[in-house]
Amino acid sequence: MKASPGTTGLILNEPLLWEIGQKGRSGFSLPRRDVEFYASPEEMSANRLDFPDLSEMDVIRHYTRLSQWNFGVDTGMYPLGSCTMKYNPKINEKMASLPGFTEAHPLLPSDLSQGILRLMLELERFLSAITGMDAVTLQPAAGAHGELAGMLIFYAYHESKGGHRSKIIIPDTAHGTNPASAALCGYRPVSVKSNEMGVLTPETIATVMDEDTAGIMLTNPNTLGLFEENIKQITAIVHKKGGLVYGDGANMNAVMGIVDMGAAGIDVLHLNLHKTFSTPHGGGGPGSGPVCVKKHLEPFLPVPRVVEENGKYVLSENFSDSIGKLHAFYGNIGVMIKAYSYILSMGPENLKKASQLAVLNANYIKDRLKGVFHLAYDRPCMHECVFSDKFQEADKITTLDIAKRLMDYGFHPPTIYFPLVVHGALMIEPTETESKDTIDLFIEACQAIAKEATENPDVLRKAPYHSKLKRLDETAAARKPCLAG
Repeated sequence: MKASPGTTGLILNEPLLWEIGQKGRSGFSLPRRDVEFYASPEEMSANRLDFPDLSEMDVIRHYTRLSQWNFGVDTGMYPLGSCTMKYNPKINEKMASLPGFTEAHPLLPSDLSQGILRLMLELERFLSAITGMDAVTLQPAAGAHGELAGMLIFYAYHESKGGHRSKIIIPDTAHGTNPASAALCGYRPVSVKSNEMGVLTPETIATVMDEDTAGIMLTNPNTLGLFEENIKQITAIVHKKGGLVYGDGANMNAVMGIVDMGAAGIDVLHLNLHKTFSTPHGGGGPGSGPVCVKKHLEPFLPVPRVVEENGKYVLSENFSDSIGKLHAFYGNIGVMIKAYSYILSMGPENLKKASQLAVLNANYIKDRLKGVFHLAYDRPCMHECVFSDKFQEADKITTLDIAKRLMDYGFHPPTIYFPLVVHGALMIEPTETESKDTIDLFIEACQAIAKEATENPDVLRKAPYHSKLKRLDETAAARKPCLAG
């Protein structure tokens, strides 16, 4: 293959600050004190915090070295399936850093927060238009929080009808947080299996849907990267029995501007602004999980809600059927500003194109690698494709070995061992922001690793070789965790 991004590099070890510090060092100069101590020196000494004494050079080098251990999407390709680890244009960060936003205080009255309130209301309207839903709340802090909000709305809706239902249908291709979100609201998750094509059948849902079932939680596209093609028949079955349909929109990056979720029969849909709408994901910052609903569920949205009254934008709590408040103040406003900026800068056509390119890239990888790794479902995929280690089993090479070896080639590993419906799963999601050149390098790395698995499998079993730390004992780490800090 061509030269890969991976290299040994110059990797510096870095001890703890308490090991670096030396008594008497100081990295700053305090101004002369012109007030008396409120406590005696003895009291101050007794309560003194255990901070190390460090020079300015100590501090700068320490945090610079730690930063060089990080790997993120700004460093290289991050093919992490189901997480949409795409590049986020820096113009959106700049917009969120404008003083009018960063210096605003959540306790300011509405009269002094008109710009932010208008932005929030317009973002709600944008998300409604993109999804085909009728109303939106921006309160939930991330995807799982959005799921919780959706289940609370389910509960409030059925209660308003004078009944209580105890079950929620959850497919085996749903995201892993779905059962927990349902259980938190008192529902019993009922698992259903996908068919040999990796999708749900209407017959399967009809078998379990009854008058005691509140509805279904669908991830669409599902965690296999496949579109639930029977969605309209499934939603019709659920609605006929008085149930509701929840759409997990974490994979919206595949269908943005293409699929009308409302027309498909979805009643409640959560989005991940920190996945689809240009905000750093994972360790890169906070999330935002707006919930979109159809008109009949709008009364149950959390309060306060942004409304326009007499030419002004205000936060109103005048919604008697609301499920209440979900978040301190209103939500993670910085994430909302970045999403708002992204939507405005892209426009409808480019949002649609982003999804089309994400699907194109995933299908390109699927076709190039399907003879290299076992392809669990050999059919057109959406934004991600799922392989397995079945071809490498004869050489006793596992998905974990493949993932570890990818690090030596300079690529962050994709999601492994998920979804659970594929044994030894290797889930790859390139997103729309990776070029063909980068994707080709990734494919060549995978091909080289598959060849190594046959010709020299011991190389894979001991990988990685060039990372800060080598192969860790993950079993011991799970069974005997060190929680001392």
